[in-house]
Amino acid sequence: IEVPEVSQSEEGQKQKLHTVIETVNRIIAQGQYEKAKWNADMIHNKDTVAIVQLLVAIAMHFRAPVRFPEYVNAQVLVVQKKDNQIRSRYMTEQLTTTQLELGVKVWNVHYLFDTVSCFSDRLLISNFALYSLLAFCNKHLNKINLEVTDLENQFQDGVYLVLLMGLLEGYFVPLYSFYLQVVTYEQKAHNVTFAYQLMYEAGLQRPRARVQDIVNGDLKSTLRILHSLFTRYKHV
Repeated sequence: IEVPEVSQSEEGQKQKLHTVIETVNRIIAQGQYEKAKWNADMIHNKDTVAIVQLLVAIAMHFRAPVRFPEYVNAQVLVVQKKDNQIRSRYMTEQLTTTQLELGVKVWNVHYLFDTVSCFSDRLLISNFALYSLLAFCNKHLNKINLEVTDLENQFQDGVYLVLLMGLLEGYFVPLYSFYLQVVTYEQKAHNVTFAYQLMYEAGLQRPRARVQDIVNGDLKSTLRILHSLFTRYKHV
């Protein structure tokens, strides 16, 4: 979008916002939002409902890996002055509906990872791969009311790796076997090492990623581990 990076004047800010909102509306109009419930003036005036509706629409259109509560409504008090009298009424604004998809379409996950070995490591850090792995992890972790939204950080302490292995193998992991509340680096390393042990006992090949790489939040190493789990458990 051709807009100045910084606008000092209010008029310049409004013009920049108009350009951005027009572009967003043009893109989103191709989907379910045929008529926008917001405009640049509403956003500039900090209309909270309009801002939330816009952000939800963008997230839904681009299939962001965010799970919204369904059918959330907001009661809006509208106050008007007419014939020297103040009149008020309530309006109900819908913020979310039902969310059919989270990340990429689930039926694309198998295709992606059945063929991922043919591509370079660059594919592993593409948004497509990230969203697909999120769908795989959440399919199982949602069973115990857990959800992954950040692959780079949420597997660092090893807790989700341990729990995921238990879910994939169909057993309960005793809580005394690992640290559920992680504080230190050593506790993180213990959890990841324990997860590796569970993988080995399940017949998986020794992980290529080092324990310290997972603990330090190396995204490529985390994706390699999750990809190996997908390859083994994609039909579970």
